[in-house]
Amino acid sequence: MTTTVPPEATVRKTSPGTASGPRRRPGRIRRIGLPYLLLLPALLLELLVHLVPMVIGIVMSFKELTQFYIRDWTTAPWNGIDNYRMSVDFNAPVGEALLHSFLVTVAFTLLSVGLCWLIGTAAAIYMQDTFRGRGLLRALFLVPYALPVYTAVITWVFMFQHDNGLVNHVLHDQLGLTDKPSFWLIGDNSFIALLTVSVWKGWPFAFLIVMAGLQNIPKELYEAAALDGAGMWQQIRRITLPSLRPVNQVLVLVLFLWTFNDFNTPYVLFGKTAPEAADLISVHIYQASFVTWNFGSGSAMSVLLLLFLLVVTGLYLWLTSRGRRTADA
Repeated sequence: MTTTVPPEATVRKTSPGTASGPRRRPGRIRRIGLPYLLLLPALLLELLVHLVPMVIGIVMSFKELTQFYIRDWTTAPWNGIDNYRMSVDFNAPVGEALLHSFLVTVAFTLLSVGLCWLIGTAAAIYMQDTFRGRGLLRALFLVPYALPVYTAVITWVFMFQHDNGLVNHVLHDQLGLTDKPSFWLIGDNSFIALLTVSVWKGWPFAFLIVMAGLQNIPKELYEAAALDGAGMWQQIRRITLPSLRPVNQVLVLVLFLWTFNDFNTPYVLFGKTAPEAADLISVHIYQASFVTWNFGSGSAMSVLLLLFLLVVTGLYLWLTSRGRRTADA
């Protein structure tokens, strides 16, 4: 007698998901490609906003692009590496001025970042204790960071005026710390004025980041240290600063990049032509490009600045990652 096998049994034996082979989940490829599809608009905007202008700037740096070719910059003749050679020739006027601006920017950045971090960290540690009015004081500390750059800096411009500025009124008229009213926006004092505005505007950001990092440190560590007889400075040195190391690594790098590339503060404070003592490299490149109408030279300076920042950032990340691995070991 012959036995007939139903067709459904044959289908079940050969269907996916049985021992004959793994069953593929429906829509697996679609789920894998969904994250890349969601990232595509951000990637296109990144190419449009950053990479495309950067590539155009690099091309412009190899051209003799002056005001005569501003209508169509692609018709400007090729200049090779002459723009770069002129920028790094420190015995010539252009290279000497660029080197001076670079050194001023380095000194300004180191002082500004150091003071911003020091003041912000001290304020954040102090604000960890509970007292009446702490919330209001925290809000007041963040006012310089929340203000628009133009509004904040233009207020300091009025305060630094020679005749009726608030700074001279307090230092000279009220406290008698100076023999005569000082010129803060010209001469050597311009560096102090620029540094003051930068620190006043930047330390609340350090305060905000450090204060957020302090929330992740368990209070039990401080209580145990206090029971062992550790004072405030020992607790800061042994507990607070080591615990804040990952936060400080990112904070210092961000402050460095922001301060080194800061253009708004010196431009609003001094105008198109900054004093020699406060000639930051961002304003210097602007003058080389839009004041002298030598866009090829300005583009070469911008590329050199970009390379310097890439090298410094890469070296900083390598050193901090190496120190973190050493500490973990």
